[in-house]
Amino acid sequence: MTVHSAGLLLYRLDPEPRVLIAHMGGPFWARKDEGAWSIPKGEYDPDAESAQDAAVREFREELGIAPPAGPYAELGMFPYASGKRVTIFVADGTDLDLDGVQFGTFETEWPPRSGRTASFPEVDRIEWVTLERASEALVKGQRPAVEAFRRTLAALG
Repeated sequence: MTVHSAGLLLYRLDPEPRVLIAHMGGPFWARKDEGAWSIPKGEYDPDAESAQDAAVREFREELGIAPPAGPYAELGMFPYASGKRVTIFVADGTDLDLDGVQFGTFETEWPPRSGRTASFPEVDRIEWVTLERASEALVKGQRPAVEAFRRTLAALG
């Protein structure tokens, strides 16, 4: 069964394009940087929810704040090597207020094989970064979305 995920890539032009990315939380990612960042996103059931609705919901769940009202433009669907399909939307985040960010949490067994469950933030920090930095920092499967956004900006002049 194909896993579907949707995310929201916010951008601002100040004067160079920057995008908002999130460093993944939890003990596995704590000491990692390159390849440890993500576009705020999450899984959804395409029979029950649209990709855009899922992207907005996941942004709110992961960051604890509402995303901009839009408009949203579908950047594309990007397949991961695992078979997961991630649909990314873009929106202008220039006026996004990051005050009040409260990261969602998840539970996992930690330490491994200990039988104990610990709670960790889904995201432990967010940053506005250049497109070049995003291309280095994001997990490999999301880097094509940054390149698609770069091509879109170039086509718009």
